[in-house]
Amino acid sequence: ELLRSVGAVSRLPRQRELLESGDPVLDLSYRRFKRLPPRVCRLMHLEKLYACGNSLRTLPDGISKLQGLRILALDFNKMEDVPPAVCQLTHLCRLYLGNNRLTMLPPELKNLKSLRCLWIESNYFQRFPRELYDLPHLKSLQIGDNRLKTLPSDLWRMEALRGLWLYGNRFETFPKVLLRMENLEILDIDRNKISEFPSLKRLRGLRLFSYDHNPVDEPPRVGEEVLVVGEGAAEFLEERRAEKERRRQEAEQRTVNLQLLECVCVCVCRCVCVCGCPPLLNTNSADQVSTI
Repeated sequence: ELLRSVGAVSRLPRQRELLESGDPVLDLSYRRFKRLPPRVCRLMHLEKLYACGNSLRTLPDGISKLQGLRILALDFNKMEDVPPAVCQLTHLCRLYLGNNRLTMLPPELKNLKSLRCLWIESNYFQRFPRELYDLPHLKSLQIGDNRLKTLPSDLWRMEALRGLWLYGNRFETFPKVLLRMENLEILDIDRNKISEFPSLKRLRGLRLFSYDHNPVDEPPRVGEEVLVVGEGAAEFLEERRAEKERRRQEAEQRTVNLQLLECVCVCVCRCVCVCGCPPLLNTNSADQVSTI
């Protein structure tokens, strides 16, 4: 609580306060900073740093000393490049760089081998940054509201990816490479210009697909466990629910019919034994059936 209520540079916590807080987080968001206070670089035990909504263009090199950082949020600033010091924070798990002025990512980003979540939405990317291929544990990628028209054909190499947000870009056709990304669980492609979707049933891991605000006539075909969000999705989900209920009832009726048939067979067999007719040893034998 002490760290979250920091209101001025003079009130930045000391190392001991960080340790005693039990939650080593520093929130400097929306303080109109043009530069990050140098004293922040001395907080060696800091794990979470939020500096959103300022006017930062870069970060001091001393930030690279904060090797305990796990979360770094730099959304809504004025950064045109990823600060070099960020690429030295090798234990980062989550990095938020949305709503800046980025057009590319540096090759040094590959140093962030622990990164699992990256948000770079609302920037100026015209091409998908291949530097992301070198992040083996990246599970969540938010790259919506950029200027992408295509995706690289080898995007499937990002096998760890589970969530991909592509909303608000400039796709006119559905990127075929996505059909090879069977580990995806969340796919958001809202607000593009896609007029037709292929069947997505091969994406067996998919659980949520959002396609709203695309010029399509009907929802795409997806697996039965997938929640879809978009024009006509409510009707589609209701029809799918009704169809599942119909199949369930049919399956129950088949089970009842089989049970009745088994009862009939048992009764017939008992009658045969009582009247002295030969037992039915092989139900597939036409000779025995004709004898009875």
